[in-house]
Amino acid sequence: MDSHALLAELPRLRRYARALVGDRAGADDLVQDTLERAWLRAGQWRPGSDLRAWLFGIMHNLRIDQLRRSGPVQLSLDEEEHDVATRATQGDALEVMALDRALAGLPEEQRAVLLLVAVEEMSYADIAVALGIPVGTVMSRLSRGRERLRQALEGRGAATPLRVVI
Repeated sequence: MDSHALLAELPRLRRYARALVGDRAGADDLVQDTLERAWLRAGQWRPGSDLRAWLFGIMHNLRIDQLRRSGPVQLSLDEEEHDVATRATQGDALEVMALDRALAGLPEEQRAVLLLVAVEEMSYADIAVALGIPVGTVMSRLSRGRERLRQALEGRGAATPLRVVI
């Protein structure tokens, strides 16, 4: 593995970590842990395969381990604690805050897939490799995540339950 190729992925790793964790310090720690694990396990990477997908897979697994160790996520209702990027107008700032809250309300597996598609522009196949799940599961989580995100942004609750059709 080339150290220059590894360093070239840093901006993407930081952006994805920030979206997963929500704060800069935690995201930086996650990126550092990811790079450390990647460097220690460089022999497991197959030359010619997608380095980005391999690194995102490591990061995803580390994040899952963090969540398992920490227990349930506690979200603060204090708006001053959230560092949300804002644009010039107040209306735009409110939309960004609503999107941030809606993303935070998604289950971790749906949010991870949604962020990899929307922010990192990864293909379904690359996401499947990175997360260690089938492509069909990627598409299913993406579809359910988009629907829940749309409903949250429209101010509606959860989707109506499935009906049994005989």
